[in-house]
Amino acid sequence: MRNRHNVFISYHHKNDEPYKLEFERLFSGVYDILETKAVNDGDINLFVKTETIRQKIRDEFIRTASVCVVLIGSETWKRKHVDWEISSSIRDTKLNSRTGLIGIILPTYPRTDTSKYNKGTIPPRLQDNLDCGFAKIYNWSNDPYTVQQWIHEAFIRRRQLNPDNSREMFGQNRSSISWS
Repeated sequence: MRNRHNVFISYHHKNDEPYKLEFERLFSGVYDILETKAVNDGDINLFVKTETIRQKIRDEFIRTASVCVVLIGSETWKRKHVDWEISSSIRDTKLNSRTGLIGIILPTYPRTDTSKYNKGTIPPRLQDNLDCGFAKIYNWSNDPYTVQQWIHEAFIRRRQLNPDNSREMFGQNRSSISWS
């Protein structure tokens, strides 16, 4: 399979940067199966209006992406920017068509059984889209064929199903132990 996609990576910067870098190293570098883009610390002035930040995320970072990959660590669900990035990626606009959406659970995600996860500790907007069938969730893999297949399937699903973007966007980061 040789379906190369532009992928936007959404992740918790402080906790999960090493996995984001490894994802890029493996799949954009070593195996050369995709192009990646992500918002890095310092890319956007955080002192501008929230709506300006959201627009910049969509128009400058997600614009060329065909799939949004959410790397899910222990506190990813708490991050307002992850919520905004998911919301922006699944929105069809005049300038940008929506992307496909997948979640990849990182090895640092707290659980004893890798066949299960706590819905309350997955980004809520991602969970909404898992529930409606627009998105899928997987465990971390270093296998380029597997990851490429996940991404290509999400790319196809983005036109076959409608996403659920009805949830109100986070106004601030969360601090509880679960959202549900």
